[in-house]
Amino acid sequence: MLVTDDIQALTTAVSGPVALPDTPEFAAETLAFNAATVHRPDVVLGARDAQDVAAGVKWAAEHRLPVAVQSTGHGADSAVDGGLLINTRRLQEVAIDPVERTARVGAGVKWRSVLEASVPHGLIGLHGSSTDVGVVGYTVGGGLPLMGRAYGFAADHVRSMEVVTADGALRRIDAGAEAELFALMRGGKGNFGIVTELEFSLFPLGDFYGGGIIYPGADAALVLTAFREWLPTLPEDASPSISLLRLPEMEFVPEPLRGQFVVHLRFAFLGSREDGDRLLAPMRAVSRPLMDTAGPMSYLDVDQIHMDPSDPLPFTAGGALLKDLGEDTVADLLKLTGEGSDCPLLLVEIRPLGGALGRAGASPDAVSGRDAAFLLFLLGFKMPPIAEAVAASIRGILAAMAPHSTGYTLVNFHGAPGDVADRARAWPPAVYERMQAAKSSYDPGNLLRFGHAITGMPSAG
Repeated sequence: MLVTDDIQALTTAVSGPVALPDTPEFAAETLAFNAATVHRPDVVLGARDAQDVAAGVKWAAEHRLPVAVQSTGHGADSAVDGGLLINTRRLQEVAIDPVERTARVGAGVKWRSVLEASVPHGLIGLHGSSTDVGVVGYTVGGGLPLMGRAYGFAADHVRSMEVVTADGALRRIDAGAEAELFALMRGGKGNFGIVTELEFSLFPLGDFYGGGIIYPGADAALVLTAFREWLPTLPEDASPSISLLRLPEMEFVPEPLRGQFVVHLRFAFLGSREDGDRLLAPMRAVSRPLMDTAGPMSYLDVDQIHMDPSDPLPFTAGGALLKDLGEDTVADLLKLTGEGSDCPLLLVEIRPLGGALGRAGASPDAVSGRDAAFLLFLLGFKMPPIAEAVAASIRGILAAMAPHSTGYTLVNFHGAPGDVADRARAWPPAVYERMQAAKSSYDPGNLLRFGHAITGMPSAG
């Protein structure tokens, strides 16, 4: 049990605020974007810099307290209960090198801040469907980019990072310095340390074409079949995805679509209006589109493609990697999620992989999914009166899709981690074994045990 002197020791060692459950600052410091996840640590540290993070980890180790980290809380699939929560949202440095085409960012930076600094130089980073997400948590989970088919996973393009390991040491690592730790931090989530700074490559931006087409949900089978046949015709610098949406009567939903069941095709393309129109034409001829927003777009408006919510919401999710999107796969999915089903989910999403996502990066990492063809992602509201129905629906859909799955997941799309076997599904077996060995080396006391955490190698004998 912590006493006043213990808290005073932490307060003295850091420059950022320290909050306890009975202090006014506690709620703001522990708030996650996933409003269904309510963290209840013993104490929370609002780190102002890397030195604060290191001091906090050392203090926690001395007091035998587990440590968690959070910036935006988009990936808060499970709650922190007890221990020390380190909030890194104050680490807001953004530095763009337009000559080397790199960005260096602090652990609290969101992708939106990166783009606002890089786009004026004609450069972009490998963000996902929403630029409201934090760069670091997204990237250490592999990072599935909007333009992933063209460039691969975000983790493939990390140049270096600054990380505090469980012993409180602040390390700068790259492919030449502590190469194994560097490899496993890129895709291994937060199992080996807390990233305080990340340096990564940027990519040239020319013409950009993006947006979406929304179809009636009644035509889901027709649209998904057309989508499957259309995909092989696309170049790698075209990135589509598709989702079934049961849209609530909420402000984040465009008014004409509120309360409707629809199919949403998303499309992003690094090219001209003429080429974009030509590539998208076959899907524009399908069904009876309710809305078509695709066209030339300022890259700073890129969030309009997926139209992800920008305000915190209570949700639960789950995912799987699929081997194909064949007729049987689509049929099995629509039995549980199509029109006429009682599916309570907000989102049933399919993201094509392949292209550069299927090729290994320049240096080894811990990213999974390179052998998969598609990502299936399921999301629903975790709130009364539908919370139990949503959880049951996610379990049922994933079970029904198991014959079409590789058996593995992407850690950022896994959902709430379960037992040891379930957690291991986020990585290929060989990578998981390397991660276990590294966990034993860098965190033998299992200090970093929250979130999608693993344990070290079993003790001999």
